[in-house]
Amino acid sequence: MKAQIAKQLAIFLANKPGTLADVCETLAKAGVNIFALSISDTVDHAVVRLVCSDPRLALNIFEERGTLVVDQDVLMIEAGNKPGALAQIARRMANHKVNIEYAYCASGPKAKTGLVVLRPADIKRGLKALNGR
Repeated sequence: MKAQIAKQLAIFLANKPGTLADVCETLAKAGVNIFALSISDTVDHAVVRLVCSDPRLALNIFEERGTLVVDQDVLMIEAGNKPGALAQIARRMANHKVNIEYAYCASGPKAKTGLVVLRPADIKRGLKALNGR
């Protein structure tokens, strides 16, 4: 398991067809790769959380367009794609008394590793818990 601090952007968008396509196309045209993405919806808007290759550029792009965007630190963790990998991460956090505010993850069924994005209540303690320092 390998954990590092990464910048996540939370982008507040209209919840309508084509909005996500516009976001992804805009970032692609700027050469920004999306590593992880999560969407939470409400009746009138969606919150797109993403970790990307150039968060500063992405932040500037959205701010220039007048889109509400917030950046925050999260932990990006590469872990084995096997039963118990997420349990091990959660147990380490619990053993260090670090609360997990939210997380999202994915991997292909045959991939050897997966990616977990985790927002701990205390980013430095969370990193220490996962990297064993």
